[in-house]
Amino acid sequence: MPPEFVLPENSGNYVRRVLELFAQFGDRPALVRGTRRASYGELSADVLRIAAALRDAGIRPGSKVLVMAANCFDAPALQLALHLHGCRVLWCAPITSRREIDRFAVLADADAFVYDEAAELGSELATALAPMPSYGLDDLVARVPASPYVVGDVPAPDSVLQTSGTTGDPKLVHHTQTFYEQILELAAAFVDNGFPLLRHYSGSPLWLASGQITSLFNLFTGGVLFLTDTWSPEEFYRTVSTERITSTFLTPPMLYEVLDHPGSADIDCTSLFMLNVGAGPATPARLRQGIVRFGPVLRIVYGLSEAVVVAVQPGLTEDPDHPERLASAGTPYGDVELEIRDEAGRVLEAGQDGEIWVRSRLTFAGYLGKPELTAETLVDGWLRTRDIGHVDADGYLFLVDRVQDMILTKRRSWPIYCRPIEDALGSHQAVRAAAVIGVPDPVLGEAAHAFVVRRDVVSAAELQQWVTDELSEVWAPAAIDFVPELPLTRSAKVDKVALRKLHAELHPS
Repeated sequence: MPPEFVLPENSGNYVRRVLELFAQFGDRPALVRGTRRASYGELSADVLRIAAALRDAGIRPGSKVLVMAANCFDAPALQLALHLHGCRVLWCAPITSRREIDRFAVLADADAFVYDEAAELGSELATALAPMPSYGLDDLVARVPASPYVVGDVPAPDSVLQTSGTTGDPKLVHHTQTFYEQILELAAAFVDNGFPLLRHYSGSPLWLASGQITSLFNLFTGGVLFLTDTWSPEEFYRTVSTERITSTFLTPPMLYEVLDHPGSADIDCTSLFMLNVGAGPATPARLRQGIVRFGPVLRIVYGLSEAVVVAVQPGLTEDPDHPERLASAGTPYGDVELEIRDEAGRVLEAGQDGEIWVRSRLTFAGYLGKPELTAETLVDGWLRTRDIGHVDADGYLFLVDRVQDMILTKRRSWPIYCRPIEDALGSHQAVRAAAVIGVPDPVLGEAAHAFVVRRDVVSAAELQQWVTDELSEVWAPAAIDFVPELPLTRSAKVDKVALRKLHAELHPS
């Protein structure tokens, strides 16, 4: 650690522990983005230099700082530097709509704005926020500290992150220092258990909770973090093979692109140790293809912005004794406690569907500016996920739907869910991808409506019969629309809000 920077021994700030880890890792490679690379020693110096630059620019302990940055090289150092000051970091996604950004800026009530000059809206927003002080990230990184930087008494740092927008109403999620302390604990347990250091390829930016845990977990273990803002199956295969990537994260649509990419079967991906698949359910049929292509390295991850990792299923394989577990989200992760409850809040037995409630140090502290929604979501220390599922006798979690996506059909007075129908459709050899929504029906109340991307010729009637044979006639989609592709959110999840709009356009009656 450079001698001009002094950290008091009694500092309770989690970044102190992080800097101690970085000092131990020394010259080990830490960050890679394009041609830029940094060791842990260089990353530690960057954190402290940016912290001093922030102080010289007028940032004070406990300040609220709005940040707009892509998945850029200096983003991790910026957050650690701001947190070293005990600041609240409010991450604003540069790829979202201007309306959403303006709403975020009002709710943030920030003292200052820091932006990545590469983000197109950064300088525009800086002008709009005047007279609020604004600073370009490149300028902060280039500054030379005016004097030694001493960490004194600072408030506990925290962050406000954006959700991924699958419900159509992105919310601002507040995570406290406890969240970061738990990532440190999980990283220490990973190292203590003798797992190999990761070379993690990440397209998940820090304005998402998933980006926070994937980036920081990797750095806290001493692995190498490869950052990117772009995605294509070609880039995936090229980076994995040339950089000998051991870990990465794909959403189901991204996994399907990788599996369907022509000419990729001969590309060497044997370096992969952990291919995380999450942010939505992948069909068992496609997971089987992934196992054949990559081996037993797929790791199912279930989480949400409010509780970033709830359950995992690592080393995915075909288990002849439990073939159904390809549809499972796995078992609780880390310190997570999980219960399935009915509408009255009573805990249900194994095998019964109900709402998933969780408790963990990774759980958020509330929604910024939405106290009523926070009170509905956090109850007696437990988080209501609004997801429906059940656990089996061995504790494996099975997700069936979001609460708002449950289809209430009058047929036999039986509620049905989108996930089993999507899995059944996805198991047909002519189907590349499928998504299901509930739509109004004058007879049934609600009916299942499917959108299907075909890989081969197949009719709606054939697929309806396929679902009937796989599940029952109650679950068969009332109608199917064939589409060239499924719409995705900005975080590459299937966008069911967009599908509902598409349904209204295609079926105005």
